[in-house]
Amino acid sequence: MHSQFGKEIYLYWYETMLLLRKFEEKAGQLYGMQKIRGFCHLYIGQEAVAVGTISALRDDDNMITAYRDHALAIAKGIPAKECMAELYGKATGCTKGKGGSMHFFSKEKRFFGGHGIVGAQIGLGAGIAFAEQYQGTDRVTICYFGDGAARQGMLHEVMNMAVLWQLPVVFVCENNHYAMGTSVVRTSKVLDIYRLADAYDMPGDSVDGMSCEEVHKGVERAVRRAREGGGPTFLEIKTYRFRGHSMSDPAKYRTKEELEEYKEKDPINTTLSTIMANNWATQEEIEQINEKVRLEVEESVKFAEESPFPDDDELYKDIYMDANYPFITD
Repeated sequence: MHSQFGKEIYLYWYETMLLLRKFEEKAGQLYGMQKIRGFCHLYIGQEAVAVGTISALRDDDNMITAYRDHALAIAKGIPAKECMAELYGKATGCTKGKGGSMHFFSKEKRFFGGHGIVGAQIGLGAGIAFAEQYQGTDRVTICYFGDGAARQGMLHEVMNMAVLWQLPVVFVCENNHYAMGTSVVRTSKVLDIYRLADAYDMPGDSVDGMSCEEVHKGVERAVRRAREGGGPTFLEIKTYRFRGHSMSDPAKYRTKEELEEYKEKDPINTTLSTIMANNWATQEEIEQINEKVRLEVEESVKFAEESPFPDDDELYKDIYMDANYPFITD
């Protein structure tokens, strides 16, 4: 079987997607055991979006997203154990136990959230891109949001400014077809969401989000344009979540047939099929990867269980910044 991508990238895609899937399945299980409290939005089914994006980026590029953030954070390089500890609300978590499921963050990995307010991260993503442009770097910012957030006024204001200023940002609408339980068909006359970019003379494209290959190619084109000074791009990446909107959602608004149809396109299975068809790994090597992932998830749970909760004095830390700057007063 011929592929324009090689062995190394397929094995990366497979192992990383499997880690994201197993992490999320474990998070769902632990939520049911009340080890994880609050909100919990799983990424199961959407893994190709995360890994296809990462393989098209540099490590120092920026990423920002909404509250369905666990998988993107891990793909961006935040260790699984720090992510699990954050879900537990522990001091060793990636936001010191203060953010929980919806507010992962890592300055070192240039992952700028996890945001609970629908669409709020869109303005922040453009702001990060503006900062990079102002400082003269060639970093690109990937700004994710869902099909529901595409209805927010924030998106339209920001797209206008981003095009006007030619900001190095890629707007990625992860269209998983449902804003909580409301389908795109019920909320928009424009079903091809990427066409919203036309109003701002911004390049837009529709991408198959169940395919690592197509995500990589779409993001790679957009990132190259941004890095070379060509301004923003709007990508509508069509994907699907196999679970409900959150752990409290029984997902009764869709048919079993629809769910099964998408499960046949499971990117983990299709990627594995490509690896095996090209003889890029033996069954034994695949089982070694599976075991490595299983152990990493197990170790993340052990780390979270054994980590301490934050001290009370942490409550007032990281709230304000000591602003001893040489302010201009005249």
